[in-house]
Amino acid sequence: MKKTPFVTREQVEEIAKLYPTPFHIYDERGIRENVKNLYEAFSWNPGYKEYFAVKATPNPFLMEILKEYGCGSDCSSEAELLLSDAVGISGHDIMFSSNDTPLAEFALCEKLGGIINLDDITHIEAVERTLGYLPKTMSCRYNPGGYFKMSNGIMDNPGDAKYGMTEEQMIRAFRIMKEKGVEHFGIHAFLASNTVTNEYYPLLAQVLFELAVRLQKETGVHISFINLSGGIGIPYRPDQEPNDIRVIGEGVRKVFEEVLVPVGMGDVSLCTELGRYMTGPFGGLVTKAIHEKHTHKEYIGVDACAANLMRPAIYGAYHHVTVLGKEDKPCDHVYDVTGSLCENCDKFAVDRALPRIEKGDYLFIHDAGAHGHSMGYNYNGKLRSAELLLREDGSVQLIRRAETLNDYFATFDCFEVGKKLIR
Repeated sequence: MKKTPFVTREQVEEIAKLYPTPFHIYDERGIRENVKNLYEAFSWNPGYKEYFAVKATPNPFLMEILKEYGCGSDCSSEAELLLSDAVGISGHDIMFSSNDTPLAEFALCEKLGGIINLDDITHIEAVERTLGYLPKTMSCRYNPGGYFKMSNGIMDNPGDAKYGMTEEQMIRAFRIMKEKGVEHFGIHAFLASNTVTNEYYPLLAQVLFELAVRLQKETGVHISFINLSGGIGIPYRPDQEPNDIRVIGEGVRKVFEEVLVPVGMGDVSLCTELGRYMTGPFGGLVTKAIHEKHTHKEYIGVDACAANLMRPAIYGAYHHVTVLGKEDKPCDHVYDVTGSLCENCDKFAVDRALPRIEKGDYLFIHDAGAHGHSMGYNYNGKLRSAELLLREDGSVQLIRRAETLNDYFATFDCFEVGKKLIR
């Protein structure tokens, strides 16, 4: 699959006159088309809802776009709950899936009317102690342990994950919660990350649907919804085929009708909490080549660094790189594309075949629309970059300004030296 940027060099040159590189930019048209396709794929389930994983791209402008199509938000912190409230997402449109949760955050979720998705059986007592009661609707997170396998081998290792409860704990939790007044129950599980296969969701659905049948039989509770969580991935590499969301939706439908419908559970609503799939391919990091170095290797230094996109640095994740304006040039040079952090791992690409790059060229780093800007940090005093939205009409909107040195030094205001640094 050829990876094509959704902006051209000419567009970026104009944008950079107002918003200097580096910056993250998102494609409104792509996001809208993607969310429409998702809802169409699951339209067979009347209660279906996507709870956008806010941690992927916590920007209220993007959350508002998704809200237009009926998306709620999956939150895991106080800040994400407050962001949801700020854009008008409240009530059961919020799913609060946290772990090692401060008690005040359970209280905030309840104040906003959100659904608490418990990570551990001991959190039942924590919620009750905090609120004085248990909400009428609650959910629990399941971890089957062991390895999660598909036809192409092991996909992930849930048994090594810190999240979720065993089946025995789920049974006990549901019984305790039922006794304490909970009326509507949900089940949630996340077994594999960034799967680029249409098999994953139907297999996950089968695990959860069969669990739901056992739980209802053992405890007599009413299971209202099953949350298939995230895990639908994106093709970071050009040689990967993208998932087909309609094939995935149809696969889940078949399992639903095979497992739940025959036992009278056809009223169960399905949920997803996708992040990477929703916005990942529709965001890019735009950076400018500012240095070149010729030593034991050929290096191109850019004005972005791992503080803007840390995935390649922390675990060698592949992000495709396009040299804007040279899309059709031969990739006859091999470079390491590096940032300016004092860390050797600060590289966006290693031994990457690219066209000849000259200082002043703009590079588009693909698939940075999720877990990109949101994972940024301030090591070396680097400042967080701006976020821009390419609107459907071709205009560009600033949706988060770039950090300034005043922002960086603001938390030193309790020290005399800090007051001198704030300009």
